[in-house]
Amino acid sequence: MIVSRALFGGSMRPVMAALFVLGFAVLALAAPVRADVAPFVGYYSGNAEVIQSDGTKIPRDMSVKINETKQGFTVTWTSVTYRASGKVSKKSYTIDFVPSGRGDVYAAAQRKNVFGHEVQLDPMKGEPYVWARIDGETLTVYSLFVDTDGGYSLQQYDRTLAEGGLNLHFQNIQDGEILRAVETFLTRE
Repeated sequence: MIVSRALFGGSMRPVMAALFVLGFAVLALAAPVRADVAPFVGYYSGNAEVIQSDGTKIPRDMSVKINETKQGFTVTWTSVTYRASGKVSKKSYTIDFVPSGRGDVYAAAQRKNVFGHEVQLDPMKGEPYVWARIDGETLTVYSLFVDTDGGYSLQQYDRTLAEGGLNLHFQNIQDGEILRAVETFLTRE
């Protein structure tokens, strides 16, 4: 200790304080920066004609609600499909997303494990593997299903900020083939 004080002019406090501040600065720069979900927060709705792989068009009402949470954000989306037969079907999904530790990539927290922590579902058990990312003005949600024969189905929802709402681009891809695609505008309410 006597040698150190002689090297630094007697007092170690300023040197230690400087090293402490430098250490925090290095940690702050090294930590991945999370994308900001705040611009996407809100309720949006609209409608579209969904084009099936056989070329038929089916009318659909769609809505999405995006909320911030303490750990990340929640996306709730609903679609109402109107069939030519007169049958109406409504589907709603809600998924919480939490930081993955990889910057703007978020993991779905779809169930609690035995320790009470939110975890992903298991695609090898027929459950969807879901994640999200924010890339600039686009929030994308991916949902991957693995079939019993090892094939896959991937749903991709791109929601891009636009004046007055969101541009929605949806694709359902099965083993590399686009089965369904939707593009529409969802109005912010």
